[in-house]
Amino acid sequence: MPSAFQLRDVVAGAPDDPILQGVTVDVPCGGVTAIAGPSGAGKSSLLRLLNRLTDPIAGQVMWEEQPLGEMQPCDLRRRVGMVFQRPPVFVGTVFDNLRVADPAIDESAGREALERVGLDAELLHRTARDLSGGEAQRMCFARALLTGPEVLLADEPTSSLDGAARETIEALGRRLADDGMPTIWVSHDVAQLRRLADHVIVLVDGKVVATGTVNELDQHTDPQVRALVGTP
Repeated sequence: MPSAFQLRDVVAGAPDDPILQGVTVDVPCGGVTAIAGPSGAGKSSLLRLLNRLTDPIAGQVMWEEQPLGEMQPCDLRRRVGMVFQRPPVFVGTVFDNLRVADPAIDESAGREALERVGLDAELLHRTARDLSGGEAQRMCFARALLTGPEVLLADEPTSSLDGAARETIEALGRRLADDGMPTIWVSHDVAQLRRLADHVIVLVDGKVVATGTVNELDQHTDPQVRALVGTP
C-alpha cells in the first residue's frame, strides 16, 4: 500500500534526551494504522509530528513526499485533523464549539456534522460542558471533520471513556477509515488494537521495532512485540 507519511531518521524531543531516536517508517495511506507500544515509548510524540504540533530536531517528516517543514502549520492542520485523549470542550454551546473549526457554518451544516458522528442533531444548542464524555469526544470528532481533513489523527481517543462510549468511538473511527479517510490511532489497549487496526507500528524506547498487520505481528520472532499486540 502507498504511504501517506514518510519519516526518515527522525529524532524528536529534547536534544539531550530525545523521545524518538532515529525513527524511519512509512505510514500507510489507507485504513486504520495503530501506533502501539509501552508507556513512554513515544507514541503520542510520533503522532504530534504528523501535523506539526511538534517538529523534529533531526531527520525529516514528509506527507505524500512533501516535507512538512515546508508547509504552514495552520494549513496542514486543516488537512490533517486531530482528536485528543481528553476532548477539549470550550465555553458555550455545541454549535459554538463547532464554529471554532468553521466560523461560517450555519445550523443546517452543524446538525449534519453531528449526525455524521452519530450524535442527535438536537444537541446543537446544548451547553457543550453538559455533554457526557462519549458525546463530547464525538463532538470533537465532528469539529475536526469540519475542516475537511484528508487524514485523521487520534491520540488515545477512548482511554477516558466507558465501554459503551468506547465502542461508539471505535465504530466511528472504523467507518471513517472505510469511507476513505486514513486514520492514525494511538492506543495502549491491545484488545482495541486487534479489533480496529489494519496496520500496526510498534514503538519501544523511541524506536520502531516492528510494523505490519496484526496477523503478521502475531508471528513475530520477538516476544515483546507479540505481547504488545496481544498475541494469544
